[in-house]
Order: sequence, then C-alpha cells, then structure tokens
Amino acid sequence: MNDRGTRLLGAALVVLLGVWGGLKFHSYRAAHQAIAVPAGQSSAPGPQDSLLPESLIARTAIPSLLPQFALPDLQGKFTPVSTWAGKSLMINFWATWCPPCLREIPLLKALAADWAGRDLTVVGIAVDDRDKVKAFVVRFKIDYPILIGDQDALELAAKFGMDSPAFPFTVFTDRRGEVVALFIGELHRAQADFILSEVQNLNTERVQLPEARKRIAEGLKQQADKEPS
Repeated sequence: MNDRGTRLLGAALVVLLGVWGGLKFHSYRAAHQAIAVPAGQSSAPGPQDSLLPESLIARTAIPSLLPQFALPDLQGKFTPVSTWAGKSLMINFWATWCPPCLREIPLLKALAADWAGRDLTVVGIAVDDRDKVKAFVVRFKIDYPILIGDQDALELAAKFGMDSPAFPFTVFTDRRGEVVALFIGELHRAQADFILSEVQNLNTERVQLPEARKRIAEGLKQQADKEPS
C-alpha cells in the first residue's frame, strides 16, 4: 500500500454514536489503525471486526450530545461552547508537538472559510502550553477560534470517550448539538467534506441521525477500500 493509502486507512477511524462502541488509545500513534463497527452493535467490536489489538478497544460510552464546557482562549478569557449554539461544530483536538495535527491546519482553515456560510464553526482545542500555541497560531495564520487547556482539556477529551487521547481527533456536531461522528487521525479533504455533507443533511432534516451515522461509517470505509494497494 502506498503512503497515501496508509494515511487514509489510518485516519479513517470513525466512532458513531448510539449504535457504535467507543475506542481507547494509548498515544496518537495508535491512530494509524482502522476500525469498522457493524451497524446495530452496542458494545465495542471483537478482534474479528477490527484491525486494532483487542487491548486497545475500550467500552467507553461516547455522548450523544455535546458536553457543555468552557476553556480559555488565546487571551486567557474563558469561552463556553455555548458561544456557538445553533451552529454545527468541528471541534479539533490537537497539540503543537503532533505532526499530523500541524498538517491538518491548512485544511481546517479552508473548511472554516468554505463552510462558514452554512453555519459551521471550526474550533481548535490545543492541549498544550499557551505561549507555544500562540506562537503556532501566528506562524500558521490560524483564523478560526482556538481554546487552550491542559488537564481540563484532557478531562474534556475523556467525555468524548477518549480517556487516553490520540491526536489529532475531531468531533462533528449538528446544529442541535448532537454528536454525529468522532474522527480519529489526520483528516483529508474528501473525508471532511463527506462527513460535513451528512451533517448538512441532518441540519436540513433530509436524514435522521442513525442513518447519517451509518452512512458516514460506510462511506469512509468505501473511500479507504478504493485506495490503491
């Protein structure tokens, strides 16, 4: 398999809520694995369903609704997530020491601009030192909101089922604050646009949440399967 195919498979780890189980990773390097959970399965999959070692599969529930939280922004002002109530969110957990996180930044900037007219907000949550984050924001000209945390950000990650976070990971919500998908690994444009198109279908009531979750899981698996080996 070529490098692009490997990255796509590694990134295509999507956890869908309600019918899908949770995953636990010991480090961001564990994101270079993939899993597909069959529809209707309420607990984590067994080894036969996953490319992950059984020891890395947790049975942690992931919330169906976005937890309420507040974290400091670049100026140190605590900002509640309710600031963006009524909007779809892409909440991207990242760190300055994480190479895939940094590779994602241009894509996140483009998505923030391209989807702004459809009530989407990209929010970065940096699990890092504020001075380092501020320097990276200037260096990469990040223009979407950035919140910063240390232990409090890790506690927030745990509320999404990420007890031992793998960076980067991105939470997608619809305008009602329902958590539609959790994507672990480096996002690519085709994957992000596909997930966001399903979020938009939810927002316009073209589909219901269980169908959107299933379509996202199946669609990303198809994208990975089409990559040349």
